[in-house]
Amino acid sequence: MPTELETLRAKLAEAEAKLAKKATITMKVSEKGALSLYGLNAKWPVTLYKEQWHTIIRMAPAIVEFIAANDHKLKAKE
Repeated sequence: MPTELETLRAKLAEAEAKLAKKATITMKVSEKGALSLYGLNAKWPVTLYKEQWHTIIRMAPAIVEFIAANDHKLKAKE
């Protein structure tokens, strides 16, 4: 039977593996010339044209503020 310390180490290793998998985001130029981000969604990349990415990047502070203001309504994918 594993000790409490061994159980905690196993849980820590599992959590680290999940974080490493989630943190792997790669980029690729699509066939149509858009930027695709892989690793955010299990099946499909997030693909936008550069103007759309620039719009989102400029909106980043407003997006962060919106998330903070609506945190109680938003779900986190685990």
